[in-house]
Amino acid sequence: MAKITVLVNGANGRMGREVVKAVLNDPDLSLVAAVDRSGEGMDAGILAGMPACGVTLSTDLAQTMETTHPMVMVDFTQPQAVFGNVQIALEHKVAAVVGTTGLSEEQLAQIRLWTEQNATSCLVAPNFAIGALLMMRFAREASRFFPHVEIIELHHDQKLDAPSGTAIKTAELIQEERQALQQGHPQEKELINGARGAAFEGMRIHSVRLPGLVAHQEVIFGSVGQTLVIRHDSINRESFMPGVLAAVHRIREVSGLIYGLENLLF
Repeated sequence: MAKITVLVNGANGRMGREVVKAVLNDPDLSLVAAVDRSGEGMDAGILAGMPACGVTLSTDLAQTMETTHPMVMVDFTQPQAVFGNVQIALEHKVAAVVGTTGLSEEQLAQIRLWTEQNATSCLVAPNFAIGALLMMRFAREASRFFPHVEIIELHHDQKLDAPSGTAIKTAELIQEERQALQQGHPQEKELINGARGAAFEGMRIHSVRLPGLVAHQEVIFGSVGQTLVIRHDSINRESFMPGVLAAVHRIREVSGLIYGLENLLF
């Protein structure tokens, strides 16, 4: 069976290097290209802490696609760049697996249109850790019985967007399960602006950014005389790789826009 050829975009970033390593270690995948705005000409394998693989970093995504013809692009870049990256991939009929967060509803709608126009597929996943998917699923279920809920997400201090895509996705899933609810005292007053976090359908979402963190989230439910906490911790970036690899293997079996890894795996 022919291998799936892969382009990693953002290959010199922390997540990108992990993806490169995971692809190189997968016998059914073939790394054919690596793109990043830094590290041009460097070997992607060496950057990922492995032996040289013969794939050197380039900076021009479109040109690289035209010369290497990948089947799948994995994108872990920057929120301000991801929309354009996805457009380039889909217009080249390359399926996209996107872990970069920050896409708006309008941008997702446009991506859906591009997948239809180009008869290809795109997965946009706020989180690739299987445990995080289960955390979100359990939180949705719990909200049927514990409608009062707040979300605390904690990430490294280099993360650019807040709240995280995982927190937003979790809130959206809970909102689908329960009606909007006014939480807290109706006359509460913030003595410091933003102290109560971001408001979403009556829920509050709090973002923490500190060095030493990777990706963590807890969903706290409160009811009469009891609380329930559902928490997931990614201790290192390797935790995302099984989900990334599963997405790369399966993305070409579907069509259109898939939002959330759970909709591809479960």
